[in-house]
Amino acid sequence: MEEKRSAYLYRVIAEAEKEPLHRDLFFGLAQEAEHQAGLWARKLATASQAVPETYAPDFRSRVVAALVRRLGPKALRTPLVALKIRGLSVHDKTPPGHESPVSLEEVGRRHRGTKTGGNLRASVFGVNDGLVSNAGLILGVAGATSDPHAVLLAGIAGLLAGAFSMAAGEFVSVRSQREMYEYQIGLEEAELAEYPQQEAEELALIYQAKGLSEAEAQRVAKKLIDDPTKALETLAREELGLDPQALGSPWGAAVFSFVSFAAGALIPLLPFLVSAGRGTLFYCIGFTAASLFGVGVVLTLFTGKNALWGGLRMLAIGSAAGGVTYAIGRFLGVSLN
Repeated sequence: MEEKRSAYLYRVIAEAEKEPLHRDLFFGLAQEAEHQAGLWARKLATASQAVPETYAPDFRSRVVAALVRRLGPKALRTPLVALKIRGLSVHDKTPPGHESPVSLEEVGRRHRGTKTGGNLRASVFGVNDGLVSNAGLILGVAGATSDPHAVLLAGIAGLLAGAFSMAAGEFVSVRSQREMYEYQIGLEEAELAEYPQQEAEELALIYQAKGLSEAEAQRVAKKLIDDPTKALETLAREELGLDPQALGSPWGAAVFSFVSFAAGALIPLLPFLVSAGRGTLFYCIGFTAASLFGVGVVLTLFTGKNALWGGLRMLAIGSAAGGVTYAIGRFLGVSLN
């Protein structure tokens, strides 16, 4: 039934595709899924098990199909992958110099060495989240009361609550994503062992949709299928759009998120930990402003934009958020008093 469902959804996707190569790919994958369904039907018949004569899509498949027709397959990538739909990696943007492989040695080369950069970027955003959110909280409380101890308590509470919340959210997110990826890769491994020739045909269709000639696509796909380890890795990347080597650790992601958020949230809190004098708030604003500018400059390493402009933009955004929360706190403090 899974193969019948896949064939049904492949046809829906093909009908929704505007790019002719992509349309041909998904019609081809629908035919491959029908062929695989036929193989299972013959096995079941041999084992004297009943085989349904017609296929009726279940509720989930019909809902996803309706959304694909309305929003397009790219917007429904995650639920489609969960429903065992392959080939969606053709919607990925391929930068110049990163064309589809034409030899066994080129397979997966473009995926290597990218994980570190992603972690660095995530840490910068984590620091920025902690910085902006806790600075806003501290300024809001400072606007409502002149008691530095109340501001300090609020800042500590904001740091801990925010860091634990970020860590818990990241753990659940990465754990759920990893479970889905592991399940899909497991399905791909079972299919590769069951009918490798059909998997080679699917892979060849994907390479054709990415611009390779039919002969070259067939040649590369057949070479890959001869090596089960390399074949599984490539099928995960090209059919599912997954990188088996980049499945993050939920605990690692949680700790990473906790530390980066806490580091950012600590910056506006530092002056209140050192002193509770009348000028402490101005030191807090100064530290926060300098850090916002620095974060904006660091982010330009990933965007390629002008460093000065990036720093000033982040400073303006953070200042606006802090100013609004201070004004709200001031208003509430006066109203309550």
